Amino acid sequence: MALSVDALTALLADLESDRVERKAGLFDKDMVGKIICAFANDLAGHAAPGVLFIGVTDDGNHADTDINDKLLQDLASCRDQGNILPPPSMTVRKIRLNGQDVAVVEVQPSNSPPVRYKGQIWIRVGPRRGVANAEDERMLNERRRSLDLPFDSRPVPGATLDDLDLQLFTSTLLPSLVPPAVLAENGRSIEQRLAALRLTSPDAVPTAAGLLAIGREPLQWIPGAYIQFLRVDGDDLASPIKDEKRIDGPLSTVLRQLDEILTINISTSIDFTSSATEARTPDYPLAALQQVVRNAVMHRSYENTNSPIRITWYEDRVEVVSPGGPFGIVANSPFGSGLTDYRNPTLAEIMRSLGYVQRFGAGIPITKKSLADNGSPLPIFEVNPSYVGVTIGSRL
Repeated sequence: MALSVDALTALLADLESDRVERKAGLFDKDMVGKIICAFANDLAGHAAPGVLFIGVTDDGNHADTDINDKLLQDLASCRDQGNILPPPSMTVRKIRLNGQDVAVVEVQPSNSPPVRYKGQIWIRVGPRRGVANAEDERMLNERRRSLDLPFDSRPVPGATLDDLDLQLFTSTLLPSLVPPAVLAENGRSIEQRLAALRLTSPDAVPTAAGLLAIGREPLQWIPGAYIQFLRVDGDDLASPIKDEKRIDGPLSTVLRQLDEILTINISTSIDFTSSATEARTPDYPLAALQQVVRNAVMHRSYENTNSPIRITWYEDRVEVVSPGGPFGIVANSPFGSGLTDYRNPTLAEIMRSLGYVQRFGAGIPITKKSLADNGSPLPIFEVNPSYVGVTIGSRL
């Protein structure tokens, strides 16, 4: 729930603290990202939102800043560029306090700390903002254990560190998630790093995300964590099967194999213009298919289901069906409206760091634009509480 005008007025009148920061304007988006990250981590444990006031000087006076729509949109975008992981709950609004217009950014404490900005854990101690040390990180990890965690952040009973491919973690995943300078400085053990990245619980039990990302046998623990690919020679399931594959393994392997399968199944027509130049047009733009299947991997339900993601490639269309309906605030909004929420925030963080997500919330817009640019029909969505289906029609 948003803070009242009286509560905001009281915070604005008080000194800067671990819940309050003031800025005259949005001069440095990088700084705002660190502020949001620190508020989301809520190291002091207030269990109350941190507030950034824009349009106010350090001493609380009016900064004569134009609080317009562009400023509010720029502030809101600071959360959704993929630099703050997992993305916290946050609101941005214009409000009149003490007779002056200010922009107010309210950041809720994260249920999945520690939160990182560009790979670093930012915190506030009083009015000071800085990078968390090992003890700060331990406190945030222990707090996460006590909260109602999303499924991918929960430890999986019976799993041990032996079920994780630690070589894959150190060679591929860790360098993607944590900047080299941070790795060089902190000197933490593999166990500490696994816990900080929510791949294990603080007491070293692998989480669902850990088993999905670097598990030796993810299906042993999460039976539905695979993708069923089927290509048929016709326009219905009664047609002859041309190809069938099951794609499983650690997340990086699944995503790489998906890209390969999509690429080899796309057909391209070649037209020659009057000037004898070639015009190559695919039946499906690769970017559109990639966004749909990656969204399915990131947003599907892995809990209480043995159902895989299903990709069925017909002669005239491609259908992708993902277990689990829309999640969180998306469930109560028109599908594709631009709102985002994360059933699997740790997986989302990993996919963003591996380069398979450009920007959170951009999957459907990129899909639609790629199809339009290719002259293809727009996607058709089938949405219900049990699954999300997407149909992409062929251009040819």
